[in-house]
Amino acid sequence: MDELRNHVKEMLANGTVAAVIGYKEAGSPMRTKPVIITAPEEAILLVFNEYCLNNLAVYLTKARVKNLARVNGTIKKLGIVAKPCDVHAVIALIQESQLKREDVYIISFNCNGVVKDYGETLTGETIASKCLHCDARQPLYHDKVFGELKDLPASPDEELAKIKSFDDMTSQERFEYFKNEFDKCIKCYACRAACPMCYCTQCITDKTIPRWVESSAHGRGNFSWNLIRAFHLSARCVGCGECERACPMDIPLSLINRKMLEVAKNDFAYLSGRNLETPTLVGSFDVKDKEEFIL
Repeated sequence: MDELRNHVKEMLANGTVAAVIGYKEAGSPMRTKPVIITAPEEAILLVFNEYCLNNLAVYLTKARVKNLARVNGTIKKLGIVAKPCDVHAVIALIQESQLKREDVYIISFNCNGVVKDYGETLTGETIASKCLHCDARQPLYHDKVFGELKDLPASPDEELAKIKSFDDMTSQERFEYFKNEFDKCIKCYACRAACPMCYCTQCITDKTIPRWVESSAHGRGNFSWNLIRAFHLSARCVGCGECERACPMDIPLSLINRKMLEVAKNDFAYLSGRNLETPTLVGSFDVKDKEEFIL
């Protein structure tokens, strides 16, 4: 912890960065919340532990970066504390030209997992499902990295089991399953607010002329909203799971997103946010791409 605080304090003092987006305690050592610090003396607030759940890359949109990084009329580098899985979101945003690599200073950790929810001790029963199938416990990109790797608590991957049972369903069964889940949606858009890849200045759901998605929380509008969002995240979602964690109705949003991640990986050998040199799947074309999915 002291290493992180001292490093950030030094960077802010010498002007390496204009601000640092990180985590601080939120009333309890077992709960954290995002914090943006701009002064060296504020570095003492920073923490990093198994309760750092938020994906802070959500703050790295063009508008936010420009405002946060402006000092006396000059744009400086912006620092961010990012778990290795959240670094994927930072890289995905760079791939999609939302920011430049040289404009962000990535501080990461060798990650030993996070809890499903605040207030729990990290065990095999409380570890977040995404940690069990994480392919990058060490950050793929970073400017500074802290911490040592330890063994993860043993736990079954329940989410993977759900995907396998989902694969066994007929198309009609899948339709009914998600229709029933989407019927619970209250259109709060917490999933959109928590997602670093939902960065449009105006979402399709907010457009009224023409009205593409009905705004009221009923079956037809709910299904349209959730399905459109899933398509918009196809081959773009980095699997951070923040949408599902933010959902007050416990809709298994990660299930459909992870399924689409697997399709992109298996059929096109692509995972979002893994390689700065690789063009995005939806923004590139290869004559060798599979076409079986085209009806």
